[in-house]
Amino acid sequence: MRIVLMGPPGAGKGTQAAIIAEQFKIPHISTGEIFRANVGQGTELGIEAKKYMDKGEYVPDAVTNKMVAARLAEPDTENGFLLDGYPRTLEQVGELERILDDLGTPLDHVVEITANTDEVVARLLNRAKLDGRADDTEEVIRRRMEVYAEQTEPLVAVYEEKGLLLKVDGMGDVEEVSGRLLGALQA
Repeated sequence: MRIVLMGPPGAGKGTQAAIIAEQFKIPHISTGEIFRANVGQGTELGIEAKKYMDKGEYVPDAVTNKMVAARLAEPDTENGFLLDGYPRTLEQVGELERILDDLGTPLDHVVEITANTDEVVARLLNRAKLDGRADDTEEVIRRRMEVYAEQTEPLVAVYEEKGLLLKVDGMGDVEEVSGRLLGALQA
């Protein structure tokens, strides 16, 4: 099973990704982990990415795409993978398609976890309070939600057109959402 997982900040992607990966015995691959691994190993791409990360800037597509391609070529992805945090742009959608074509492994599903904005904002404000993240104000969180919506809407449309998109309601407790997700993927 080759899956891309999308959803707004605070929708529970990390939690659900771990459950899906365990259920299907596939690696959960997040761009954050790929960046940290490359930086930690001091790879050429890691050194390049660190320059941007240290400034709090987005790592450019050219660097991100190469890291994702290298990660998807590793042996543990032969039986599938769950990609989390990639693709984020239309350009990355095309690049992922090229990477998978080269590997001879098409995507099976793109899952979008949907969530009520007000509930997610409340969830993230609570998490910010618990984690001591003073910079996660309601205004900042709502802006992140807007940016997510602006950036992913075109991607959702592309994957819907390709017949790969599964939309799953991300509201409710972890078990409810997991049940809906696994049900959609196994249908």
